[in-house]
This record gives sequence, structure tokens and C-alpha cells, in this order.
Amino acid sequence: MRVFYMGNNWLGWKVLEWLDAQGEEIVGLSVHPSSKQKHGDEILSTADLPDEQVFDARSLEDEEVLSRIRELDPDIGISILFDYILRPPFLDLFDGSVINLHPAYLPYNRGQYPNVWSIVEGTPAGTTLHYIDPEIDTGDIIARKGVNVEPADTGKTLYRKLEQASFELFKDTWPAIASGRVSRVEQKREEGTYHRSDDVEEIDKIDLDASYKARDLINILRARTFPPHESAYFEEDGKKVYICVNLEYEQQE
Repeated sequence: MRVFYMGNNWLGWKVLEWLDAQGEEIVGLSVHPSSKQKHGDEILSTADLPDEQVFDARSLEDEEVLSRIRELDPDIGISILFDYILRPPFLDLFDGSVINLHPAYLPYNRGQYPNVWSIVEGTPAGTTLHYIDPEIDTGDIIARKGVNVEPADTGKTLYRKLEQASFELFKDTWPAIASGRVSRVEQKREEGTYHRSDDVEEIDKIDLDASYKARDLINILRARTFPPHESAYFEEDGKKVYICVNLEYEQQE
């Protein structure tokens, strides 16, 4: 397959590394700007493409860039933790064959921070391979894999579980994608949940004078425990006090 790849973070690097090991031809690459890159150097090194085949993620709607990508004649576009919305005419370059790996059990937790909202809202956790359409995480589903949320999970531990499950799902599903043997299951857009990046701001500030159910408060605190990132907090004497929790199972004798 001639692949145009768009990726970021550890998962974006590892999927690209795996595709390269399978002998797939990476003909183009799009990466986040340097300030937003995670594992960017590893991604660039793995792709090992000349500069003219590497594109800034912010430029994928530019006419000149679209023309250059068209000349690469890609068979498929692959998006892995790519934090930019892809729309026509970019999608039209691939005749609809642009797929995304989203670490959520769609249609639940479209958008940002699925690891947080599965804990806070009790929605199913998992990972989904789906086709990209002009909306956010609403395209037809190729495959899904559920992940169990345990009482001792934090936002960080669940993120790592979703990361690994996503990698496994991609590897398991890719042979069917490459051979054109996948089915498409339409998402029901009226179902599921969606969150923006700034939605966590509504839960992060703990009101010391408010009443919470113990379960709800614990879920917020553990969902937002992901050091070194900012966590939930309360304010006292004009200062924010951040809260990270440590959860451990009882040791059985």
C-alpha cells in the first residue's frame, strides 16, 4: 500500500514503525508543528522521507500542498493521534479511504480526553478504527476493541491501556484493510458522547464548599491524575492546590 501517514505521540510512532516493518510504502508524512510534537523525531526518522514529502499538519488545506500530495499517488491516508481536523478537499485525494485510530469506544467519547470521560461519566472505554468523514470521529466504523476500566485506574493508567489496545487493534485489523476486505458500520450520530478540550475545565476546579457524592469526586480526582500534566485542584488563600491520587488494591494474604 502507498500510505500517506499523519501521526503524533508514542502510538503514532509505533504504528508507523510497524507499517514500515510490514513493507508498506510510506510515500508522504504529515507531522505536528515542533511545539506540539511528541515523539516527532522518532516519527521523522522512521519515515525517513525527503523534506518535500513531509508536510506541516497546519498546511493540509493549502492548494499547493494538496497538489503535491496528489502527485505522491497515495492509496490510503492513516491518521494516528493527529490533532487536526481533516476535511475535503484533502479527504477527496484518497477517494474516501482515510482512516483514523481513536482511543475510544465510538460512538462514546468522540473528541478529546476519552480516558478522562470514561472514568468520570462511566461510558464504555476502548479503541476504534474508523473512516474519516468531515465531522469529528463520526465516520463509519471498521473495528472496535473494548477496554476494562478498573476501580484503581487513573487517567494515566487508562490512557496507557487504551494506547496498547489501540496498537493491537491496528495490527490485527490492518491485513483486512490492506486487502480491501473490511466492512463499514455506520455510526448513529444521535448516540454516544462528545467532548472538547476545554470541557475538563468544568470538572477540574473542586469547590470546597460544594457537596459531592464520594464516587463522583473520586472519579474526577483519579480521571485527572496524569502526572506531569495538571490535575484537578482547589483554591485556598488565592493559590491553586493540585490533587493527584494514588490508588492501590488491598493486598491479599
